[in-house]
Amino acid sequence: MELLNDPTFWVAIAFVIFVALVFKPGKNAIGGALDDKIAQIRNEVDEAQRLREEAQATLAAYQRQQRDAAQEAESLMARAQAEIESHRKHATAQLKAVLERQEALAREKIAQAEAAAVLAVQRRAVEVAVSATATLLEGKLSGSAGDALIDEAIRALPERLH
Repeated sequence: MELLNDPTFWVAIAFVIFVALVFKPGKNAIGGALDDKIAQIRNEVDEAQRLREEAQATLAAYQRQQRDAAQEAESLMARAQAEIESHRKHATAQLKAVLERQEALAREKIAQAEAAAVLAVQRRAVEVAVSATATLLEGKLSGSAGDALIDEAIRALPERLH
């Protein structure tokens, strides 16, 4: 019974009662705060996980787009190369045809020039021959019989040369 008179005993009892009274509401407040914090952290983790998955999906989409763009670029390059080759072959064929036409035209012009030169030489030869014959006959034939013979020969000469 002496304990009932001891102030330390009553301080200890009061402390235990105080702790019991404060612990129960404090426990609920601390537990609630911890539960709220756990829920908040869980929500943040879930949000981070969702954002991570969303980022991975976006990355995968961009990678697919990049692959598709690379394939499209390769396809465009292949088509461009084929088109270039087609244009090159067409241009080569056209150039060859133009050169062949120009060569044929040049040959034709050369042949015409040769024919004109031969004709000019023939005409000049006829003129020289006629002139020489006229001069020769004038010197050897004199008088009216010679004149008649010379005139006849001069008229007949062009017909005989052709």
